[in-house]
Amino acid sequence: MAHYKADESYQNKFIPVNFSEQIIPGTYEYALAHIIDNHLDLTSFDQWYNNDQGGATAYLPSTMLKIILFAYSRGIISSRRIANACRTNITFMSLSGDIQPHYTSIASFVAKMHDQIEPLFTQILLICDQEGLIGRNMFAIDGCKISSNASKEWSGTFEELERKENKLRRASKRILARHQAQDELSDDEINHDLRQKGKLDESADKIKQFLATHEEKLGARGTPVKSNITDPHSAKMTTSKGTIQGYNGIAISDDSHQIILYASTCGSVGEQQTLKPAVDALNTQFEKLNTPDTFKHAKFTADSGFHSEENLKYLATTGLDSYIADTGFRSRNPLFTQSATYHTEKEKNRKKRSKIKQKRFTPADFNFNKQQMTCVCPAGQPMWLNSENNKIKDKFYYRFEGFLNHCRNCTVQKRCMQKEVKTHGRQVIFAHDKATQKQNCSDRMKDKIDSALGRRQYSKRLGTIEPVFGNITTNKSMNRFTLRGQGKVNSQWQMYCLVHNIEKLRHSL
Repeated sequence: MAHYKADESYQNKFIPVNFSEQIIPGTYEYALAHIIDNHLDLTSFDQWYNNDQGGATAYLPSTMLKIILFAYSRGIISSRRIANACRTNITFMSLSGDIQPHYTSIASFVAKMHDQIEPLFTQILLICDQEGLIGRNMFAIDGCKISSNASKEWSGTFEELERKENKLRRASKRILARHQAQDELSDDEINHDLRQKGKLDESADKIKQFLATHEEKLGARGTPVKSNITDPHSAKMTTSKGTIQGYNGIAISDDSHQIILYASTCGSVGEQQTLKPAVDALNTQFEKLNTPDTFKHAKFTADSGFHSEENLKYLATTGLDSYIADTGFRSRNPLFTQSATYHTEKEKNRKKRSKIKQKRFTPADFNFNKQQMTCVCPAGQPMWLNSENNKIKDKFYYRFEGFLNHCRNCTVQKRCMQKEVKTHGRQVIFAHDKATQKQNCSDRMKDKIDSALGRRQYSKRLGTIEPVFGNITTNKSMNRFTLRGQGKVNSQWQMYCLVHNIEKLRHSL
């Protein structure tokens, strides 16, 4: 018969713990504690408290920063989970001195950080600069879509929200009408329906109050865009993993060690409007780092999301050697046009689009003869020259128009015209010779980025900024915001970026 040792797992044992010995040199928590205790000026937090004459004592800002930033580095962004870790995890106990703050204190500290995070971000950059981690050779800007603490089901334009409110009101009235028509309902059914009616009325009142107290959001073209009742500053965004309600986290990083030099958020899908304030803030940051002439010899890259004539004109005034891709950059690259994989994927996308709607005729489907100055439509009908110098955004085009009688009786009208033919036929434009045009900033950028040097410089963008977002959202699991409102979300994004920068200092200090 087998004979085993006794199971003593329920025995008590007292183990002496020295908290200072739990923070091992070379780890992230060691670098974090060392920087906060020896390099950061935290006196700005003193204005939060007025308890020198009375009241409860406050937690040290240095202690709160340690446990919050360390929790973020481990993907723990919930205040309740951070508070629980301070009671159960030895590393959190060592960083906090075993003070075990309540989750409400942690949440309040994070929510109030929007005024203090900017100076802390700059102080960390000063340390990175002293350690030689900022190269000042090339910068890259990009955006990362991150979910917010709001439901996308509560998004819509004011017109859509009004329809949703009316729909909820009608559903509530149907429940009431059913009660009036059926007196024999049981008490359980009555209570269930009353609770359901209360929820519908509450949701409808919530929408009504929002519409009465907020102004409708307008897009870049002045048209209404979707607003969110829970977090009005967030936006509904389409990502590779589906549609989310969130913010676009904008960051500028240096190519030397991928240090984040600028971090901000915007509640819109488009990124074009964020470039100018980001570059201005970057220049201000270098003034604080005592290198105001950085832009004179640095390069700057961005993807097609930041490409616009206005942005290119602005960058031309900054002194930066810029490389901004446009939407047709890849299609002009010989490496892609000669790639079988590229053409295969392009054909898949073309078939996918054709299933959604029938392909319309493009200018390439029209037979334009420049020598004779004639144009024939895809149906074989001649068109007349409407204008020889049609100007659009500093460019000149030839404009042809179909005869009204031909377009009205055309058999392929649905593939050619988006709307019903009324006052004029189909119009199509063809560009003048490029040599006769005055090149704008977009044309000059296309020529620059299509050159061998331009493609080589732009190729460095991927390794400069994309690993930063991969580290933050995937490695560190900081892939959602827990706060609401532009200011609070902006400070939390900067704290995420702060965690990334401190990790870069891990082996330098």
